[in-house]
Amino acid sequence: MITLRFYRIYDIGREIDLDWLEKALAQNYFTARSSFVRVKQKSIMIEDPPLMIQMHPIRVERDGKPFEFSVVARVYDIGAISFCFIYENRDVHYSTLEEIAFLFAGQEGLSEFYVQYLKTLGEIIKPHIKNFAIDPDFYEDYTVYVTEHRDDSIDPVPLLIGEKTNTSSQMRDEILRNSLSYTTDDLAILSWDSALLCNPESPTDLIDLIEFANVQVLELRYYDRELTREMEKMYDDIEHADRLSQFRRSRQYHAIMAKQMETYAEISEVIEKVDNLIKVTEDVYYARVYATALKVLRSRQWSESVTRKIDVIRENYSMLSDEVRIQHSNFLEWVIIILIALEFGLAIWQSIR
Repeated sequence: MITLRFYRIYDIGREIDLDWLEKALAQNYFTARSSFVRVKQKSIMIEDPPLMIQMHPIRVERDGKPFEFSVVARVYDIGAISFCFIYENRDVHYSTLEEIAFLFAGQEGLSEFYVQYLKTLGEIIKPHIKNFAIDPDFYEDYTVYVTEHRDDSIDPVPLLIGEKTNTSSQMRDEILRNSLSYTTDDLAILSWDSALLCNPESPTDLIDLIEFANVQVLELRYYDRELTREMEKMYDDIEHADRLSQFRRSRQYHAIMAKQMETYAEISEVIEKVDNLIKVTEDVYYARVYATALKVLRSRQWSESVTRKIDVIRENYSMLSDEVRIQHSNFLEWVIIILIALEFGLAIWQSIR
């Protein structure tokens, strides 16, 4: 048996009330909350499990061969929407898996279907979410290949890179270094845009862990981009304020500071939720798989980038606050000087009289 799972994950930029959305969709769509099936509930903690929506299947033709995909969408409370196209065939083996993988390398031939399903799902949930909007060109994609037999005589590298080529030893080492096993019969190899899972039992939980890791990275990428935009606007606003008169400049600084604090509070809260999207506590192997997925997806780099930009916003807020305080002190000094001058003037005038 082989399974190919093609993921594409989008972000709507706002949190979603899944309980309310689930009730709203229950009458017309099959929905369910995602859960892990092979571990104790306390081993993996999810504060608000994503809402699964069963979509209509699709038929895709590649090189004259038809392929039937089932389609599942998952909606996450932090604002992510995941689509998974699933092809499964119980009567073929690894060689066929590789052949099909090459046909769909880089998710070739699937983009237009993702856009269609994104539009369809958007029309479904848009009435239930205010200011609903999705950028179809901003997404995270990932592919998971599953086979029920582990065969160490087979080279998995061509499958994971999507082509047959003379791969250098350094590249091979880079791809295969993230290999994990729980028993002698299973194997999980994770790379930056695909994974191979060989397991005699359906590795549903591992597949979901990999999806969670991709969602987490997408959210970090999304808010890194949002912070970049906010910083560019912040610098433009400061440059504009510096050209104003002192009184108007001070008012503009206050407005910029208020916006900075709003941005800092909102994104800090969301990032906290992203970091706590899922916690793998007691199951050592699942914890290793999840940590490895985050590592190969460069989660740490994105997290550090977001942290740096939040720090920059906080530092700019502090500098503007100091500037406003200095301007206020200067204003008070001038008020005092003027009052003293008026008092001296009044005294001189009275003495002349």
